[in-house]
Amino acid sequence: MNRTLPTALVAAMLAGCAPLTPHPTPAHDLPPHYAGAPSQPAATPPAWGDYFTDPALQAVIRQALANNRDRALALARLDEAQALAGVQASQRRPQVALDAQAQRSRVPADLSITRRPLLGEQFQLGLGLASWELDLWGRLARLDDAAREAWLASDSAAQAVTLSLVQQVAQTWLQLAELDERLRLARRTLDSREESLRIFKRRVELGATSRLALTQVQLLQTQAAALVSQLQQQREAQWQALSLLVGGTPASAEPRLAELPPLQAGLPADLLRQRPDLIAAEHQLLAADANIEAARAAYLPRISLTAAFGSASAELSGLLKPGSSAWSLTPDVALPLLDGGRREQNLAVQQARRRQALLSYERAVQQALRDVNDALSARQHLAEQLAIADQTLATQADRAHLAQRRYDTGAADFLQVLDAQRDLLAAEQQQVQVRRALLASQASLYAALGGGPLPSSTTTAQPALLGSQP
Repeated sequence: MNRTLPTALVAAMLAGCAPLTPHPTPAHDLPPHYAGAPSQPAATPPAWGDYFTDPALQAVIRQALANNRDRALALARLDEAQALAGVQASQRRPQVALDAQAQRSRVPADLSITRRPLLGEQFQLGLGLASWELDLWGRLARLDDAAREAWLASDSAAQAVTLSLVQQVAQTWLQLAELDERLRLARRTLDSREESLRIFKRRVELGATSRLALTQVQLLQTQAAALVSQLQQQREAQWQALSLLVGGTPASAEPRLAELPPLQAGLPADLLRQRPDLIAAEHQLLAADANIEAARAAYLPRISLTAAFGSASAELSGLLKPGSSAWSLTPDVALPLLDGGRREQNLAVQQARRRQALLSYERAVQQALRDVNDALSARQHLAEQLAIADQTLATQADRAHLAQRRYDTGAADFLQVLDAQRDLLAAEQQQVQVRRALLASQASLYAALGGGPLPSSTTTAQPALLGSQP
């Protein structure tokens, strides 16, 4: 009788027990173009070094890539995922070990057939094949795929951390440059108002002006001094934030609001291949698919082999003599029948995780679209606001100049000068803030589009330990 027929029938019956519903593929319902932007050809952002062209900023970004702890942590997780993928891949390969045994035993007289104590020796030397599963149904292959996709997801996640770090450093650098520019303007104004205060004090002493005018000048000087102190505090806090990002003292302390090259947004579909966070989410979805297939394969029989080949002898010197060879082969077929619902629940768990991965992927796509649309909108409107701020600044400068001339000729009181100088300082500060915000929106757009080629994630960064000597 053919003994393989019942086994095949049982395998076919068990295979029919596993649900085979297809995986729903993620729907890429992307708009043809971004909101408020005309259709554009596909575009790939340049590498960060070609976009952030300020040499001082480039030096700080390189320092952050080398020493930032968040990036180092992401790369360490990547190393872990790579090692786990290697561990899972090893499960599909035979495990062979060299085995040497020596045994000496004594049988008491009352248990011996000869009624005499028996002494025995046995020596074995050989190669053993551990229980090796024949992956006929692809269960181990699917687990291997899942581990590999998890590794690729970790790689893309590390790239996403790198891109985020580049953006954060650039944004912090621009904020520092804004504060430095505003401090320069505030200190220049403070110096001017301190000189005016000295002159008005002298005029009061000579009786050439009233004390009311002196108090007005003192008010202007006090406001300028307060602004300088506030900006210094903000700069120190921003400097500490940059130091945290770069993992130490920044390589340069002279930030400036350098212009950024124009950037084409391209098409929304480009995000699926450019943004590392979307690529990571896609790999996580593929890993979930592979885990479901592995859970389904658990309904099928498992066939494994255990084997040994070598030499055995009652004497150590006889291990290598002719006729001492020994071998064994043990095939094992396990047919899962009843397991208390473990396989069903495991499959349900993997399907639930797959739904979570799908929702995470779709949410990431939606967030990516919003990031680009927000950055494009900010770039457009901030450019308009900067033009208005430039015009306002020029008008306020003329007003302050005319007010000062009218006061000098006695045609106006000092209150007009006070209002004009106060508004001029506010216009100067506002113009710098809008200029920085425009550059920040361009940096945000670069990151929202996925950035350009990033440093390799294959080598884990080794930041210097805190307090260690170079």
